[in-house]
Amino acid sequence: MAVLEGSTQVEVTPPWSHSAAAAQPSPVCAATLLGMRVLLCPDKFAGTLDAPAVAAAVAQGWREVAPADDLVVRPLADGGPGFVAVLADALGGRRLPVPTVDPLGRPVAGEILVTDDGTAYLESAQACGLHLLTAAERDPKATTSYGLGALVTAAVEAGARTVVVGLGGSATNDGGAGLLTALGATPLDAAGTALPYGGAALGAVAALDGAPRLRDAVLVAATDVDNPLLGLHGASNVYGPQKGADRADVLLLDAALERWAAVLERDLPGCPPGLGALPGGGAAGGLGAAILALGGRCESGIDLVTRAIGLEAALDSCDLVVTGEGSFDHQSLRGKVVAGVAGAARDRGVPCVVLAGRVGTGRREAAAAGVTDAYSLVEHFGGEEHGGLEAAMGRPAEGLRALGARLARQWSR
Repeated sequence: MAVLEGSTQVEVTPPWSHSAAAAQPSPVCAATLLGMRVLLCPDKFAGTLDAPAVAAAVAQGWREVAPADDLVVRPLADGGPGFVAVLADALGGRRLPVPTVDPLGRPVAGEILVTDDGTAYLESAQACGLHLLTAAERDPKATTSYGLGALVTAAVEAGARTVVVGLGGSATNDGGAGLLTALGATPLDAAGTALPYGGAALGAVAALDGAPRLRDAVLVAATDVDNPLLGLHGASNVYGPQKGADRADVLLLDAALERWAAVLERDLPGCPPGLGALPGGGAAGGLGAAILALGGRCESGIDLVTRAIGLEAALDSCDLVVTGEGSFDHQSLRGKVVAGVAGAARDRGVPCVVLAGRVGTGRREAAAAGVTDAYSLVEHFGGEEHGGLEAAMGRPAEGLRALGARLARQWSR
């Protein structure tokens, strides 16, 4: 693998093998004898550590082995939990607390970030997040995105001209019906009665009453996926089971969203045609589609964050990239953090290593995306058959420190 080190092109042997031989240091150029420059830019490990904590654990392990190396820490978010915190560190601005409700209507604390250029940033997970519910409470037929409407309303009231909504980690599958209700556009049944909350109720939607109160603010969906709203790759089929839906629920929810999309196209001025098939519409249980219907646009969450934190410049000057997330699987390569980072590293000829709680992506598929190698906490702790999953969930920082040290032994000279 060719890597550019200043003006000299050298060959780096990626540590594909997990054998004892792979534990030996990889050949690197003489410049690294003075210390490598390593970029640490992970996403969160959902359910265990946020992105800054992941980066800190890996950095600690690396420094124990190679303290002379230059570690550049740039935690990332793709629109899901942690989106506001990462951007606040990079952009400054005002972080305003906003009381809202969770997917079942219970009070919960949220916040928005308002920057000097009149842009507000918020994340749907603060009001719609799966982490706000117990396993027994997960039911996308009943959960609502209404709480996100309180966050958007607060951003509009704060004078924001552009409202960027980070999408990801949601417990809802209501196509943004709750969001629109909170903004003043209520879904009705054939009798003219307001529908109850939840994705299942949209099977009876017949009309939309009222107009969204946005004061001409432009909405931007910072999406972590490019799935459409409907169909085999849509919100219900792909993400519904994660939120508690069985197969019958998935079919019901997909049909309900199809009906909802038709009503939005007919009754909401400015809604684009073919809403159900637009890329990104399936993000966060269809919140992407709601933002598109409101005249907004979808933008890659990882691209937005990388611009804000100056990741491009950091990539240009590093010798190795280490990124990661909780589960590295086929969904990781559909616009999430790992895909964006690995692709950017590949374009520069820089090796990229992924650390994850669990690895479910094939080597060939990962390599095509720019991933040099991937390491799993579950496997580090002995595999699922020996309690590796429980250890990965219960002691992630310990495992990441160990993997950071392992990478330093392999890559640093």
